[in-house]
Order: sequence, then C-alpha cells, then structure tokens
Amino acid sequence: MEPLPTAFLLVVAGLLMGLSVLLSRASGRFGLPVAMLFLGIGMAAGSDGPGGIEFSDYGFAFRLGTVALVLILFDGGLNTPLAAVRAAIRPASLLATVGVVATAAILALAAHLVFGFSWPVALLLGAIVSSTDAAAVFSVLRGSGLHLKRRVGTTLELESGLNDPMAVILTMALTQNLLQGEGLGWRLLLDAVVQMVVGGGLGLALGWGGRQLLKRLRLQAAGLYPVMTLALAFLAFGLPTLFHGSGFLSVYVVGVLLGNETLRYRTGLLRVHDALAWLSQVAMFLVLGLLVYPEQLLEVAWVGLGLSLFLAFIARPVAVLLCLLPFRFPAGEILYTGWVGLRGAVPIILATFPVLAGAQGAQAIFNIVFFIVVVNGFIPGATVPWVTRKLGLAANVPEPPPAVLEIASTQLLNGELSAFYIDAASATAGARISELPFPPESAAMLIVRGLELLAPKGDTVLQAGDHVYVFSRSEDLPFLRLMFGQREDE
Repeated sequence: MEPLPTAFLLVVAGLLMGLSVLLSRASGRFGLPVAMLFLGIGMAAGSDGPGGIEFSDYGFAFRLGTVALVLILFDGGLNTPLAAVRAAIRPASLLATVGVVATAAILALAAHLVFGFSWPVALLLGAIVSSTDAAAVFSVLRGSGLHLKRRVGTTLELESGLNDPMAVILTMALTQNLLQGEGLGWRLLLDAVVQMVVGGGLGLALGWGGRQLLKRLRLQAAGLYPVMTLALAFLAFGLPTLFHGSGFLSVYVVGVLLGNETLRYRTGLLRVHDALAWLSQVAMFLVLGLLVYPEQLLEVAWVGLGLSLFLAFIARPVAVLLCLLPFRFPAGEILYTGWVGLRGAVPIILATFPVLAGAQGAQAIFNIVFFIVVVNGFIPGATVPWVTRKLGLAANVPEPPPAVLEIASTQLLNGELSAFYIDAASATAGARISELPFPPESAAMLIVRGLELLAPKGDTVLQAGDHVYVFSRSEDLPFLRLMFGQREDE
C-alpha cells in the first residue's frame, strides 16, 4: 500500500542519481563523456546487473527521452551567442542535413555489403546513428580543462542542435518503409522540407513572441520566470510537432532567440535551465541503461563493433569532408570535426521507435545501436582531449575564477556586470586601478586573485591572473574589452 511503493521508488531513484553525480568526476580522468557513466550505472542497476531492476517500458523511455532532449536543446540554445550562429550557420546547416543523410547512406552501405543486412534494415540503422551529440564532446573537454577554438567549436555545437530533426525524419520514414514496404523517394524529401520549414518558422514566431512577453512580464516571485521559460520550451516542441513540423528544431531556435535577449532574472534563468539539462541527462541515460540486457549486447558485439569503427573512421569523416570542403575549412579542422562526432542519447531514443512500432528485428536494431553508442564513447570519445591538443585546436581560455559576482534582478536594469581576465601580456597588468581610463559610468567592483577576494581601490595594482568584475553601461562594453585586451578566439 502507499506510500511504501512511492517511497521505495524515490529511494532507488535518489540512490542511482546520487551515485551518478558522485562518480561523474571520474569520467574526466579517463576522458569519457559523463553520459557513458550514467548509462553504465543504469545497466548495472538493470535486470542482468547486481541491481536486478526489471524495466522494459520502451514507451516511457521514449517519452522521457523526448522531454529530456527538449530541455537539453533549449538550454543549449540559451547559451549560444547569435554572433556565433551567424558565423557558423552555413557549414553547420549543411552538416545537419546533407551530412546526416550522407553518414546514414555510407553506414547503410557497409551494413548491407559487409554484414548482410537487408537494405531497409541497413538504411534504418544508418539513419538512427546519423546524428551527433556535441554535449558529449564538450563534457569530455570540460573534464580535461580544454576549450575549443571558436570556429570549430561553434560548428560542432550548432550541428548538434540542428541535426536531430533530420535524423528523426529519416528514422520515422524508414521505419514505415520497413513495416509497409513503401518506396521513399520524393515523399521523404517533401517531408523533410515541411518539417524544417514548419519547425523553423514556428520556432522563430514563438521565439519572437516569447521575447516580447518576457520583456513586458512582471511577476511577483522570481521563481515564476523559469516556469514561464519552461512553458515556452514545451510549447516550442509541442506546437510544431502537432502541425507536422520539427519540434526539436523549433525548441533550439526559441532557445537561441531568448538567450540573446536582455531578460528579467536572466542569471537565475540560465542557472535553472542548466540544472534542468543536467537532471534530464542523468535521468535519461539511467533509464536508457535500464532497458538494456548485457547478454543481448554480446550477441551483436561483432556487428556493433564493426559498424562502430566504420562510423568513426570512414562514414562520419567522409560525410564531414564532403560538407566542409566548399567552406575552405583547414584540413585540421575538417579532420577534427569528422573525428569527434560523438553519439549520445538521440540514437538510443530513436532506436526505441522501431520497437514501439513492432518492426521485425527491432530488438536487434536497438541492441546494435546501443552497442555503437557505447563503443563511440571510447572510440573516439576517449581520444578527444589528445586529438584537440595534437591538432592545435585548444583555445587559450583562462580558468574561471573560484568566486563569481553577478546581479540577479526581476527588473530590467540599465547596466551590466562583466568579468575581465588580466593576461600577462595585457597593458593593464601591473597598472593601478586609478591609472585606468574607466568610462564615467563604469567602476571596478571586485578582484578575484586566486582564493582571495579584494576590494578594488585607487592604489590597487592589477596582477596577471586576476579576474576583475566591472560594472558599466552596455554602450561602454566595447571600450572596456579593448582596454582589458579581451578577444575572442577565431
């Protein structure tokens, strides 16, 4: 009787989530995406592992995964600068469309010719694993203390935010083809165009409307602002989907538009959605891990390993080469983009779709896809930090300060608080605060020096390695960036 079953469920969920967080630090030492750790804990807790939890609800996993991806994509959009979008939108869009189709086709060719899959099954396998997950890439880099240079990093991030719709379209169309044996041809192309146009159009409309609403909305409690942005994220996915559009594309577009607007309680909003994205990632991978029976993975080990290596060494790099050559990317950046196209939750969630549809051989497809995602976490996942250094694509970004000063307000204030790092080569290193030509409405508020917090005074000397927080008007920011020698990596 209740509340005992509910209490038991919460205890199990709390233990699994807490263990995932506690062990997440270990993933950085081995250079693996933290998601692989969550996945492994879910597998260990499953029916074939020591946890012994019986779970085979693919419908629940699909719905949970969809909600989780909405929250993750929305958070990614909120943290994507519009300037970066303009700089990388063309190569990223090509990778997210033509690149996805090319990857699916090349992998399907190997699945058919080498491993003997029928064309319908081979094409479905290729479509399911065709999209990338930049969150996995950046979790590896953050764990290693590395940051990518702006161009390649933005291209990878935008590609991951834009390529899910094409993978979803291909998977659903090819599943129907497997079930009914219908030809694809122009129907697939038309469906892709409709989904992109409807999803992108409604995303732009909802994003613009959301900006106007949030600028004018004045709520009594600060905690209600994240509730409103969460509502916008759900609407951004749900409405386009109801009209046969891409909800994933829409929610990412809405996130980008909101993230590049001056909003009330902006700092709190970003923090809440960052936490929701991490919660979604933990819960999603734990549940997906519970779905898997390790004994069944052994049955497809050779096929999964072969397709994994083919995807990493041939299918993905060739597709990236074809897409990036017209944009004259340097050879190192093309090689890197092709190598670090890590797979994450999306392929596993898409692999549940044929199972739910009752397609023949769907369980084997799910197991192969799961195996490919896991192997992909090691090859190329574990090599990402080494390859980043070897190709010279690590940006020279200073370590974040141990203390952060910020302004949280539910009102739109006429002023900004910015942090500047004092580089040894900067003209401000060794200068006194009183010697710096601050604009009339600007002032240094705090200096973070190692583990010390210093109150800036006229005779305070700035040292290399300091982080200086400066309050200013928005129009003075370009001058302050110039004064402190702040630049963005190309």
